Amino acid sequence: MEKYQLRSGFTTGTCAAVAAKAAAAMLLTGNPLQHMKLVTPKGTEADLPLFRVVLNDQEAACGVQKDAGDDPDVTHQAFVFASVGHFYGDEKEALKTCYRYDLENGSPLFLTAGEGIGWVTKPGLSCPIGLPAVNPVPRAMIFQGVEEARREAGFEGPLIITISMPEGKKLAEKTFNSKLGIVGGLSILGTTGIVNPMSEEALTATIRLELHMKAVAGERKVILTPGNYGEAFIKEALCLSMSEGVTCSNFIGEAFTMAREDRFKEILFVGHIGKLIKVAGGVYNTHSKHGDRRMEILWDCVSSVIPDSQRLEKEILSANTMEEASKILKEYNILEPVMKEVVHRIQAHVSRWSGGIHVEVVTFSTTYGILGMSEGAQEMISHFATREEDRE
Repeated sequence: MEKYQLRSGFTTGTCAAVAAKAAAAMLLTGNPLQHMKLVTPKGTEADLPLFRVVLNDQEAACGVQKDAGDDPDVTHQAFVFASVGHFYGDEKEALKTCYRYDLENGSPLFLTAGEGIGWVTKPGLSCPIGLPAVNPVPRAMIFQGVEEARREAGFEGPLIITISMPEGKKLAEKTFNSKLGIVGGLSILGTTGIVNPMSEEALTATIRLELHMKAVAGERKVILTPGNYGEAFIKEALCLSMSEGVTCSNFIGEAFTMAREDRFKEILFVGHIGKLIKVAGGVYNTHSKHGDRRMEILWDCVSSVIPDSQRLEKEILSANTMEEASKILKEYNILEPVMKEVVHRIQAHVSRWSGGIHVEVVTFSTTYGILGMSEGAQEMISHFATREEDRE
């Protein structure tokens, strides 16, 4: 059977640039348009239809509906709007909220954000604090598209471009923007102009950015957890905020390596035993495609704690889930010492991956709650709790 080829799409940056170029062309020629072409940084031509065109003497505006292809992008089918108008304001004052683009022989272009576009409030991003979250590549695409329209129309005066996404504020709640210090809406993103279906590279880049943002903010202690179970446990059982944490999915080894690169000094690692048992076996990436071996790893931990038992070995290796295996260990009255060994092995592996960062570990199950904690975990939990109280 022929393998299905995932369909690519266009980034919000491409949509914003197409809309801005079209709005500039309409303003400067007085002619309404139905579509606009633009070449992306990857060299692919985008020829996109325009929606909700508005045109008058002072301003033109239009929208482009994003098609993200087969990528599960939260902005898929959302509208990206651009308006372009003549600029009559104070240039120095405009720089407080606008990006500026200058040619050697020409008036400047200004770029700002309208409804649904986020504003940067923390250092460490590729956009300055206090300006819209329009990343460098889409920013350049927008300016180049508008400059091309201005040149073709033979116009040399200053213009102001405003990008907006009416659904942006609501959609931003589904992203990491609030953690990154982007408030009020979405970022305008893209480096190639093309959306490729979500890759492992994109996921690890998100983890790296979150850790880097915390490091830039001066943080040297962080909570790491693989996913939703861990997040819920951290909030409900440990009474800590995930504002202190980063979700690393299956990329556990990579996350600890990244933490080393950003010079973190202490990490609280919290996760469900179903995921963390793999880490106890030295599994760098816990995705099932890299293998399972959960029960084999668990049995290796069990066999180091108690004398050999063929009956117990058979029960453990036949268990379908770590919840079931934990129940078996509890029935044999050895759950606590086995989990102590599991936690010890987890600590050893993640400490090695992180280059010797001080790591404390908490692992749990949905049935029994905390199964194991490293010796200094409670102290580190208390530290994070105190920091949270101080912020309040």
